[in-house]
Amino acid sequence: DPHGVGAGSSGGVVGALAPHTPERWNAKKAFQFESLIMARRFWPEVERISGLSSGYGVCGRLQGINREKHLELAYARALEAKTLWEGKAQWNVTDDLTNIAAQDWRPHSETGFWIHDTLSARIHPLRACRALAKAIEALGGEICTDAQAEGAVIHATGWNGLKEMSASMEEHIGDGVKGQAILLQYDMHEAPQIYAENLHIIAHADGTTAIGSTSERDFSDPYSNDGLADELLERAYAALPCLRGAKEIKRWAGVRPRAKSRAPLLGAWPRREGHYIANGGFKIGLGMAPLSAKVLIDTIFHDGTSIPEEFNVSTLIQ
Repeated sequence: DPHGVGAGSSGGVVGALAPHTPERWNAKKAFQFESLIMARRFWPEVERISGLSSGYGVCGRLQGINREKHLELAYARALEAKTLWEGKAQWNVTDDLTNIAAQDWRPHSETGFWIHDTLSARIHPLRACRALAKAIEALGGEICTDAQAEGAVIHATGWNGLKEMSASMEEHIGDGVKGQAILLQYDMHEAPQIYAENLHIIAHADGTTAIGSTSERDFSDPYSNDGLADELLERAYAALPCLRGAKEIKRWAGVRPRAKSRAPLLGAWPRREGHYIANGGFKIGLGMAPLSAKVLIDTIFHDGTSIPEEFNVSTLIQ
């Protein structure tokens, strides 16, 4: 890692491990579901080996339902979830949050009903990266800023890697989307994450609360904060007024890798023997990470075929 562990978009502050809606099932949604379930074992094991906290926790998520037609849709998705989520998590529609969230930790709902799913989880991205690196070292691995390529080479090189791939293949493979996020000193560490005002509000295990993020296709400085971060904070205050007055710890900005297919890119690098790709995760990369690692290693060492076809970079080449 040339810039150090967690230096890129993986080292952000938000860490919303949130699923796609349980409907119109496809390979990407099925893969994400399996990975989110796998994470329940994966991250605690990383913490055990490393002795460091990743901030992982199955906290669930709350969303307000503001229109009657959305309420009908939420009920339909609840029925789908009973089958698609295999009884391992629920997508519930409820008008009673008594045992779910404090009175001031609830997004507004015009209908008086909320969606509460039990699949969503949280993680502290930077802490998780550091815990993972420490676990690798504890198992005999080495973290380097520069090293000679040996054996199988996996390119997990973020948005700059997507640009380099596009140039080498003379084909648009993907690009970057800038995101800005804010971390507050506000302790609700046992509360569910909130999705409201088109943003994620995550109560982290360390007593902080993260707000994010923007999605900017056009930007000049990948790592600067501007007025869009201010707007983000105001939207968070509108969603949860209890946050107003909380001490601001930091503002973060970075660029997330977005593949043209909007799905992660996994598998062999075309025309480069022994080279593999793990990229394009965009907003769901951390949630996809445990299973992505498993199937990629299976592909490299055991000729596995469990990577979904739509994740293969060859599908993006004309």
